[in-house]
Parts: sequence; C-alpha cells; structure tokens
Amino acid sequence: MTDDTTSKDELRENTPGRGVTPEAHRIEPSAPEEFGLVQVWWGDGKGKTTAAMGMGFRAAGHGFRVHMLQFMKGGADSVDAVRGEYNAVAAMPGYSYENTGHYGWHGLMDGSDDDDHRAKAQGGLERARELLAGAAEADLDSPLTLDGPPEDGVHMLILDEVLYAVDQGLLDEGDVLELVDAKPENLELVLTGSHTEPGYVYDAADLVTQVKKGKHPIDAGQRARRGTEY
Repeated sequence: MTDDTTSKDELRENTPGRGVTPEAHRIEPSAPEEFGLVQVWWGDGKGKTTAAMGMGFRAAGHGFRVHMLQFMKGGADSVDAVRGEYNAVAAMPGYSYENTGHYGWHGLMDGSDDDDHRAKAQGGLERARELLAGAAEADLDSPLTLDGPPEDGVHMLILDEVLYAVDQGLLDEGDVLELVDAKPENLELVLTGSHTEPGYVYDAADLVTQVKKGKHPIDAGQRARRGTEY
C-alpha cells in the first residue's frame, strides 16, 4: 500500500525488471561475483533437496557451473528408477549430478544391506573430497566450461543428504566439518538433509534453514508421487 503521491513510474522502479518482462537469452559460461558461502538445509519438512536443486538451476541459468552429489538417494520401491529432476538436470547447461546412494533406505529393513549403505556413503565422502580438491585447483573467479567434468571445478557444489548420512551413522560429524574446511574460498557449498538439528556445523555455516513440517500426506499413507516427490 502506497500513498497517493507515489507515481506509477516510482513504483515501477522498485520492481524486478522495472516493470519490463525479461527475455530469455542463451546461457553462456560466466563466473559468480559473490559465491563462497556454506549453506545448510535441514528439517523434517518436504523441500530441502528441492530448494537446493532449484538454487542450482538459478545459478546454472546465469552460466555458473553447478554439480550435485547425492548421498542416500539410491531409490525405493515407491519411486521410479529415474527421477524427474535427473532429466531436468541433464537438459540444463552447466548442471550435472551423480548418485552414490544404495537402493532402499538405511535402517528401514526394506531388504537392502546396511553394510552396503555404509560403503556407498564412504564412497560418496571420497568423491566429495575429490570434487573439493578439483574446485581448489580451478580458477573459480573465471567462467568454467559448462560441459566439463565436475572434478575440473564447479562454482556451486550441492552435497544432498550428506547430513542425513551423519544422522544414520554412515558418516561422522567430523567428516562433514572436514569437507567444509576443505572448501575453497569462492565455492558455494550447499549441505542438505537431517531431521535433527545439525548443531555441529552451525559455526561453520553462513546460512542455516530449517524446513519444518506442518502437515505431510505421508502421515496419512500417501506414497511418493511422480512430479512432486520424484
């Protein structure tokens, strides 16, 4: 609500695009000016991975190189082998992903082997270290090849469900802190997962967001739905 003395032109100056609908343009390699923070997304609500991936799409839309490394996302009998986000990421220039999870979910007695889950999580940890080492060697102040391998450097690295792997005892808290310590200055590092508050990483984080459940259809027996959960 504004007073009568505020002109439409003045209002327009304060809107995104100043009232002009932007036109899409070709995505070209670019470099962020202010990346370098550590983000943490946790909570018992739906949307942690979705938020991190959406931010990845935003960064990739500016021509920045983005990679998502997923822990604990090996699949279950309630979802398809290929999730919708994988197809979308594959179609986006500058955005890539890989999955180090095991089929099923650790600790849920779903027929999958908990020892295999642990081995997969440790493999994901080693891969995260490799990706961070590659970013440390790259010039993150410059554009990166959009279709280059992620170990050659990325501007944003999303470690999806890495905090949940700690919850499940597959990784140690110190493993996560080690990854944060290894982050080069200009890399944006995004950590997701955990239904319990990951206080151990708060001091090292710049942004912490709790995604809180108010109500979820899973509590009424609704299974994961194609297009919303996968």
